[in-house]
Amino acid sequence: MPRPEKHVFVCTQSRPADHPKGSCDARGAAPVIDVFRSEMEARDLWGRFKVSSTGCMGVCEQGPVVLVYPEGVMYRQITAEDVNTIIDEHLLGDKPVEKLMVPADVWS
Repeated sequence: MPRPEKHVFVCTQSRPADHPKGSCDARGAAPVIDVFRSEMEARDLWGRFKVSSTGCMGVCEQGPVVLVYPEGVMYRQITAEDVNTIIDEHLLGDKPVEKLMVPADVWS
């Protein structure tokens, strides 16, 4: 398998509904990773990029969170509607989507 240009990690951590930190899963991570996967397939991008689900990345209150490497850019409160913007602007255009990024005081 060739090394991907970028690797997208989508937090899908699940916790009980009464957990004080909440979870990305409870905040809607499932549709986010589903759209990433379906768009990668529809656009024939699997050879260039990789998408993986991951556990907690530590910023639960910002969830669902998406982390893109090698740049180390973290996005917050991502919805299924944001996925195409991330693909078009960041993955394909090499320009992180500033309006979706986690604030610097959270992830620096």
